[in-house]
Amino acid sequence: MARNYILDKDSVARKLQRIAYEIIENNIDEKQIILAGIRENGSVIARNIEKLLCSIKSDIVIWNIDIALDKKSPHDIKLSGETDFTDKVIIVVDDVANSGRTMLYAIKPFLAYLPKKIQTLALVERTHKAYPVKTDYVGLSVNTTLQEHIFVEVEGDVVTGAYLE
Repeated sequence: MARNYILDKDSVARKLQRIAYEIIENNIDEKQIILAGIRENGSVIARNIEKLLCSIKSDIVIWNIDIALDKKSPHDIKLSGETDFTDKVIIVVDDVANSGRTMLYAIKPFLAYLPKKIQTLALVERTHKAYPVKTDYVGLSVNTTLQEHIFVEVEGDVVTGAYLE
């Protein structure tokens, strides 16, 4: 069966480049940004964004951490790096924003601190939000039916595409 691609490798690269510039514009005076990628694909996207941010603005310090959680039952959340997140800018990164539930749970560990900002980033955003999470940085927003699913393909540290099924 042929896949219905909504993003290819080149369009993903352009979307991530645009998002990186948006992040810089919205955080121009910040000295440090923490990218918190939701494993697995969100972590790959976060690493790509880190490279782009460093190439755009070399004096900004980017700290990249992973968020591990079971998306079906997201009660146990683990961070790959622990620090004091007080007064820090945190961007939670995922591949697809569906209902907003995963993003909402992923934010939970940071709420024990007083971060300066918590922002969200998704390569693809669906329009079916059941939870009050606004995606701050979006590569592509797609209207889908509830029966359709979006899959993001990753090979190593490269996002190769996204398709609708």
